[in-house]
Amino acid sequence: MKIETIAIHAGNHTDASSKAVIQPIVMSTTFVRDEDGEFSSGYSYSRAANPNRTSLENVLAQLESGVEAAAFSSGNAAGMSVFQSLEPGTHIICPDDMYHGLRNQLKMLFAGILEFDFIDVNDSDVLNAHIKPNTGVIWIETPSNPLLKITDIKKVVSIARGRNIKVVCDNTFATPLCQQAIALGADIVMHSSTKYFGGHSDLMGGVLITAEKNDWWQKIRDIQTMGGAIPSPMDCYYLVRSIKTLPYRVRGHVHNAQLLAEFLESHPHVESVMYPGLSSHPQHEIAKVQMSGFGAMLSFTLKGGEEEAKKVVNSVKIFARATSLGGVESLIEHRASVEGPDTKTPFNLLRVSVGLEHIDDLIGDLTQAMA
Repeated sequence: MKIETIAIHAGNHTDASSKAVIQPIVMSTTFVRDEDGEFSSGYSYSRAANPNRTSLENVLAQLESGVEAAAFSSGNAAGMSVFQSLEPGTHIICPDDMYHGLRNQLKMLFAGILEFDFIDVNDSDVLNAHIKPNTGVIWIETPSNPLLKITDIKKVVSIARGRNIKVVCDNTFATPLCQQAIALGADIVMHSSTKYFGGHSDLMGGVLITAEKNDWWQKIRDIQTMGGAIPSPMDCYYLVRSIKTLPYRVRGHVHNAQLLAEFLESHPHVESVMYPGLSSHPQHEIAKVQMSGFGAMLSFTLKGGEEEAKKVVNSVKIFARATSLGGVESLIEHRASVEGPDTKTPFNLLRVSVGLEHIDDLIGDLTQAMA
């Protein structure tokens, strides 16, 4: 099936009793045993499995061309389950501009348990130099948040494979519509399903998709079940519903983002634009090879410094001044303020999640805000 068909059908199970076209929400926390004590339905307790979560995991696995998915209550919970699955003392290599929520997890929750380095994973010499005998995972995030760096997935995988190191790819910014990380060699793909999968800024979720069902994946599954950081049946239902329109929403987001990036690049007040769809992007050629679309996130810096950036954020009328991304509405934020005192983000940078409003209105809003 093509990805549009997968999005509509892979997360739906026709109810046997009512014949309802759309799968109902199963809110029950527990399920009846058979007379012999078994569970022929496959469900015993909703922390372990629930029909709505099964449907969500099925469609997510197929969208990313993986063999299985594990859904969590948030993207951070999904990422943390990877860290929890590693043996104490394992070394992780991470990008130097890793999403600050997961970066802070490592620094604040796993310090002394795991080892980690934040480096430029795009530099093969630097990457090779940081690999240790106990390196177990290379974590990549492409495009990255908020600098929109592109990592050559195949190149990182080729370095990792020779040393029996796993590669985990945060694919949130790209979505499976723009990038198939498992097909490029990643062992596990992560998403904050709060973002484009949800698509309407009204629910939270996270997911891991694996290329292979192995002992490591089983350990992650055990953490999901035992830890219980799972999405509710209601959240699973709404995620499945939103995913049905994901391919068409993403195309609209990407279309608007390209046009907005081109407008910003030509604006006299703009210092630089970070968007992989622009030929000026340092990794544009890599993006052209490994992405089928350039995503809908962009960042730009302003010539007037931090003061000018904050003035623009406070002058928009259509863009919402808010964190997060992937919703139908456009968002803008002064990213360094969000990330805190140890941020590596330039203070004149604004991050934009490009929504589905008419592009003329979005350009007009930024025009008046920068006037």
